[in-house]
Amino acid sequence: MNVVLDTNVLVSALKTRGGNCAAILDLALEGDLTLALDERILAEYERVCKDPRLTLDAESVRTVLDFVRDSAEFVAPRPLAAVLPDPDDRAFVEVAAKATAVLITGNKRHFPSKACAGVCVVSPAEFVDMLRNRC
Repeated sequence: MNVVLDTNVLVSALKTRGGNCAAILDLALEGDLTLALDERILAEYERVCKDPRLTLDAESVRTVLDFVRDSAEFVAPRPLAAVLPDPDDRAFVEVAAKATAVLITGNKRHFPSKACAGVCVVSPAEFVDMLRNRC
């Protein structure tokens, strides 16, 4: 299954082991999920995860970012006419649309359904519930 992780999900996974975000990241690391992204998303991941104010473990950040660079599905999305509360979030919707991926975010209100071109946008808890109900 293809997924696009909003940056807040990746940061939460690195910051708080044992929660839904960490479980989702672990599934990706184990190869059970395919991360989809483009250069804009990778650049945001790198910029945010290396921000010293977050006090993330540098080795964990390096490991995860190396995995993302080596294993993610890089896509070349088409621009969407979506108007989002934060224009920087457009990349996540565009990549999810192109990759037919689920967009997982801790800020669903940043992704109004009218602007998301049919992309399935879920919270980490909703995604974990989706996986449980599939089995």
